[in-house]
Amino acid sequence: MITGDAAYIKKINRGLIIKEIIKEGMISRADLSKATDLTRATISAQVADLLDEDLIVETQLEHNSVGRKPIMLSLNGQAGYALGIDIDYGRISFTLSNLLGCSVTSSIKEINTTDYSEILKLLNKTIKKYKAKYTDSRYGIVGIVIAIHGLVGKDELIQFVPRFKWKDINLKNDIEKEFEIDVHLENNANLSAFAERIFVHHEADNLLSATFHSGIGLGMMMKNEFFRGHDGFAGEIGHMIVVPDGKQCSCGNKGCWEKYASESSIFEFLSEEKQIPNLTYENIQRWIDEGDEAVHKIMERFIYYLSIGLNNMINMYNPDVLVLDSELLRIYPDSINKIRNNLTSSISHYRELTLSAIGKKSCVMGACALAIKNFLDVPILNLSYENSYPKK
Repeated sequence: MITGDAAYIKKINRGLIIKEIIKEGMISRADLSKATDLTRATISAQVADLLDEDLIVETQLEHNSVGRKPIMLSLNGQAGYALGIDIDYGRISFTLSNLLGCSVTSSIKEINTTDYSEILKLLNKTIKKYKAKYTDSRYGIVGIVIAIHGLVGKDELIQFVPRFKWKDINLKNDIEKEFEIDVHLENNANLSAFAERIFVHHEADNLLSATFHSGIGLGMMMKNEFFRGHDGFAGEIGHMIVVPDGKQCSCGNKGCWEKYASESSIFEFLSEEKQIPNLTYENIQRWIDEGDEAVHKIMERFIYYLSIGLNNMINMYNPDVLVLDSELLRIYPDSINKIRNNLTSSISHYRELTLSAIGKKSCVMGACALAIKNFLDVPILNLSYENSYPKK
């Protein structure tokens, strides 16, 4: 039983009501009362406040039956915007969404520097443009969440970004000094996992999301919360050793998983094999389609080592859902079934193993979703992926 002062109870009830309205899309006051187990008087008072704040809107349904037309409640997606930013090596991605997680605009800034002061200047300049342009809502930009491809502590300080050589950076503070906007930092893999849970896998209590691009990242959602570990550094799964005394890794160990099962390792190996410096996915797709025996052998080995790491992850975390984000797995025929066939241990239990439907956009979409969650102050969101991002 929840106990506390009246203001605290009101805040809890408000979160439950907003969460249920978002989950259902449209819902009547009566059904909202049933879904939340709150009295109709409580629902009426809270709904009146939310209407005054422009956070929800009323819609009268048209129907042919006799009687009063039902009035439905839904979240006002146009009341504000969330800004998601992904700082990756060589590029910074920006996506602005409305409060329903639907993308309004996106842009990518190519960068040829790792200098912190230059990147901070670019971030502030771009945020200023977004803030000035999108003023057509009651709340404007309600929050900014920035994805960091490195170690972010629970205090949101950047501890280390390997490819940028950043150490002990307080980016959150440096941006909040310039703007009166709530800013949060989070590891990129965690945000990808958050997007998978919020936009696609609504029923997953325990979800793992593994990305296999330049390295291997793992985002973990446990009971709808990030699993961060003691200092916030959990998820560096790419540096799990799968081959004792194997290939030298930049982390200092030998035989790390990402030296065998990241896309960058496969591209590196194929570049040497084919004597082609700048390989593309299209090159690999063509060789697969042509039945190139050497390429198929490399892809089978990729799946073999990938399966070893996944087996370890499943045994450690026993997830409901395990989402894999890899373009190589998308273009290689029957890749997921081949991985499943390698997971033969009788003690490995999971409900679903699947390729990401969101792909590389998951990180920045997760950033927008987290900004929305923070602003609305709800325990969890269930947003729709179907119209969340412009289709091309």
